[in-house]
Amino acid sequence: MIIKGEFVDAYSALPLGDFYLRYQGRRYIATRTESEDGKRGWFYAHEMGGNDHISFNFYRLSNSNRLKPCEMPVEKVVDFILGLAVE
Repeated sequence: MIIKGEFVDAYSALPLGDFYLRYQGRRYIATRTESEDGKRGWFYAHEMGGNDHISFNFYRLSNSNRLKPCEMPVEKVVDFILGLAVE
């Protein structure tokens, strides 16, 4: 899915490496990784003490940005990234 605007800004503002965050009152541990050239990103978050997780790949292409969720709806990923708070 082609993605832009608010999602790209929110995703780009997340720290690289491992960090904790909160989403809808639940605590998660997350990892954000990027390729050396900055064109590919990977994100994974797992709810601490629960079963929820978020996983996706993000591609910065010359003419657009693409979001590829891993076996979950795009809306779940977008809502998560826009609604989380980094601790």
